[in-house]
Amino acid sequence: MGTYLNPGKAAYQMAVNSEIFIDKTEMIQYINSVVNTQQRFVSVSRPRRFGKTMAADMICAYYDREADSRGLFEKKKISSNCRLGRVSREI
Repeated sequence: MGTYLNPGKAAYQMAVNSEIFIDKTEMIQYINSVVNTQQRFVSVSRPRRFGKTMAADMICAYYDREADSRGLFEKKKISSNCRLGRVSREI
């Protein structure tokens, strides 16, 4: 297990480019709704092989300040639910 400090968008981009990819970007809409609230601590508890790492990679790519991830998310479900780039970064 490595240390995750500003991992960027590469891992999520590799997942998006794969044949087997399920769009779970609506999870970001929920996370955006609980930022700066008492419910801000989110636990993603799923059985083995159900995409916890991919979900973490997606969240890292979305909130990363250094990576321009707009292209990764513009054709996903989250783009129809909220405007990209209008994310509160005050976590």
